Amino acid sequence: MMIRLKHSAFYTKYLLLALAVSGVFQSLKAQDIMGHIERFASAFPPERAYIHYDKSSYSPGETIWFKAYLMTEVVPAEASKTFYIDWIDDKGKILQHTTGPLVNGMTNGQFELPAGYTGKSLTVKAYTSWMLNFDSAFLYTKKIPVVTDAPPAGKAGADLKPTLTFFPEGGDAVAGLPNKIAFKAINAFGDPVKLSGVVVDESGKFVDSLRNIHDGMGYLLLTPKANTTYTAKWKDDKKTEYTTSLPAIRPEGVIIKVALAPGKRNFEVQASPGAASGTDSVHIIGTMYQHAVFSISRALKGAPVSGSIPLENLPYGILTITVFDKSWKPLAERITYIDNNRAYSWPATMEVEHWGLSHRGRNELIISLPEAAPASLSVAVTDLAIGVDSSENILSGLMLTGELKGKVNNPAYYFKDSSLLTQQKLDLVMLTNGWRRFNWSKLLSGELPAIRYPRDSAYITVSGKLAGIMPSSISSASSIFVMMKQKDTEGKMLMMPITKDGRFNDPAAVFFDTAQVAYKIQDKTLDGSMVQFMPDKLRVPEPGNAWMTPFKADTAGSAYHLKLAAAANAIAEKNKYKELEAVTVAAKTKSPVQVLDEKYASGLFKGDMNSIQMDVLNDPFAKSAMDVFTYLQGKVAGLQISGSGSNASLNWRGGAPQIYIDEMPADVSFASSINVNDIAYIKAFRPPFMGGTNGANGAIAIYTRRGGDVKSEPGKGLSASRIEGYTAIKEFYTPKYYSQFVSPEADKDVRTTIYWNPNVVIDPKKNQVLISFYNNDVSDAFRVVIQGMTLDGKLIHHEENME
Repeated sequence: MMIRLKHSAFYTKYLLLALAVSGVFQSLKAQDIMGHIERFASAFPPERAYIHYDKSSYSPGETIWFKAYLMTEVVPAEASKTFYIDWIDDKGKILQHTTGPLVNGMTNGQFELPAGYTGKSLTVKAYTSWMLNFDSAFLYTKKIPVVTDAPPAGKAGADLKPTLTFFPEGGDAVAGLPNKIAFKAINAFGDPVKLSGVVVDESGKFVDSLRNIHDGMGYLLLTPKANTTYTAKWKDDKKTEYTTSLPAIRPEGVIIKVALAPGKRNFEVQASPGAASGTDSVHIIGTMYQHAVFSISRALKGAPVSGSIPLENLPYGILTITVFDKSWKPLAERITYIDNNRAYSWPATMEVEHWGLSHRGRNELIISLPEAAPASLSVAVTDLAIGVDSSENILSGLMLTGELKGKVNNPAYYFKDSSLLTQQKLDLVMLTNGWRRFNWSKLLSGELPAIRYPRDSAYITVSGKLAGIMPSSISSASSIFVMMKQKDTEGKMLMMPITKDGRFNDPAAVFFDTAQVAYKIQDKTLDGSMVQFMPDKLRVPEPGNAWMTPFKADTAGSAYHLKLAAAANAIAEKNKYKELEAVTVAAKTKSPVQVLDEKYASGLFKGDMNSIQMDVLNDPFAKSAMDVFTYLQGKVAGLQISGSGSNASLNWRGGAPQIYIDEMPADVSFASSINVNDIAYIKAFRPPFMGGTNGANGAIAIYTRRGGDVKSEPGKGLSASRIEGYTAIKEFYTPKYYSQFVSPEADKDVRTTIYWNPNVVIDPKKNQVLISFYNNDVSDAFRVVIQGMTLDGKLIHHEENME
């Protein structure tokens, strides 16, 4: 019979899903479970991110230009307003933590790779504060190759043996039932390995062959016997022999099979005799983006439970089918991909209006969309000879890998067409990758996850909070006067009311980079209260372990890329010294930490003395630290800090370092009570420290501010502080050449990124846009990558070579 099921408001535009099943019944309990799922989906919508870079690899000293796209379900994520990126070196150190404002789920920016960087890769970890509340496996991470003249990274790990993993469809292989068991073979870098081999039982009898179907993946069909073990004997592409055990066979249980068919998914649920006797019915729920799209309850009468899921009205993405027993205990789960992306992505086209492949030649491109709609595109044009990486794009990032755990090799492959063969290969990815958004036991009991990181529902603005006062002392007329000054800009004067909880904020005062603020509370009854600026700004989380994953460098185009990058760096270095020719250096300038050390340190605390010196006074990140120990986290190699405040625990080479405040011994509790805004300088002395007692495990010397630490600014005489807003966004320089003649004295144009524009806007009344750019002095072929998103969530992708 055909069932028309109740659905969430989110899916109103997509579906009233009908299942072709017989003997279906609905229970009040099922409706209650659906309610739990819908409440969870509405309260905790997941966000996923994709970043488009101007090119696929970089050399030290180059700028990484990027545009980020953020989606929730199948529309731009508009609830979150701030996007964070950690740029992590290959030793796990965060080189920079950048922030960008999200407008219609999009933002852009840049990161300058240090000229002295020696690593072979750079790990990008990107997220919103909302995403940090959930499984870190769904955060955006990517390893970017860094091209240097050193040997390629990962060479030593290339000989590590590959691994073969088996994945029974539905979760378990059950004795006496026909099971499909998928497998995946990968090497040490997560790349696919071609294999051949057989599966045998414990007596050595042949069961089935291992056939590589696509990218090291395949499956075998097995009706296992109880109390029997099965083993795979296989060879990799180097003909090396291996042996791998298959998962243990469960004597009783339930399996689910899903078969692909044009326009639908057929499923079948089978239970072993023992499992069937333990439950007289099963419940089957389908979810997409955490919303329930169908629910079936079916009696078990010895025959398989089967059904057909029509796909016509479903969105693109992963459909999860979960089987429960009569008490709603999960028994089996299968994910399948609904490839309706042709309805939710738009193909862009590119027409060359004016060719300019000659050096410094002018190029004009017309980019067209199939329909007129408001859209924002990012367009990158690079030298084709530096190498390309087309293994992923905005379609694969936001429609597939953003919803899966684990690495998917060449995910863009699965979006090249919608053929049944491609969908069958994509189904192997579904069989061999994890998807676990739900903790079913907690969800079905109505238990919701705790939110540790509130959503950034407003942009970063000038804001703050008063501390050390009673709410009753704040009147309706209480306010704070703030004078704000940024480099090369005129000062601003802000008057903000103070709320009963001591907070103040100007929603219109969104700002970038750092700013110096002087302030005065306009209420004498509040004299003596402390002001903490930007109290809600996200603290930088730990870098995680994504940077530790093995990395194999792609050397295609690396030599040519390195040659041009070296030429560009040489030109920049020459021009830097050219600018300094007229400068007369009278004396060596002391660094800020040297000045601070001379001012604060004395006796055995003075000088370098094998110490790490931190200029807290001029560190803009210090203002966002809750206490001195959260500020120190990750800044001192070997120093481990857990917890915060008076509960912080320090360990350095097996013991706790001695803490000093202005060179007087202190404890953790006292040090944590000091406002970071009152700290000027910190020295961490590596073990052992001979300058005081109990120095076997090193020492942390904290120096509080003295008079004259804050430079005089407009508003002299007022209390002052330094605050930090969004990371400043620079503009990509695109030269305009009106002649192809190059003077012999002129610097050579060796840009490998010819053109980058993260904000190509399509007029909602038109379906095309014209862009123009000029070639450099060395390139004779380009690679053009166009990606973007419409305001209603349609994704755009196009790649083309100009040669």
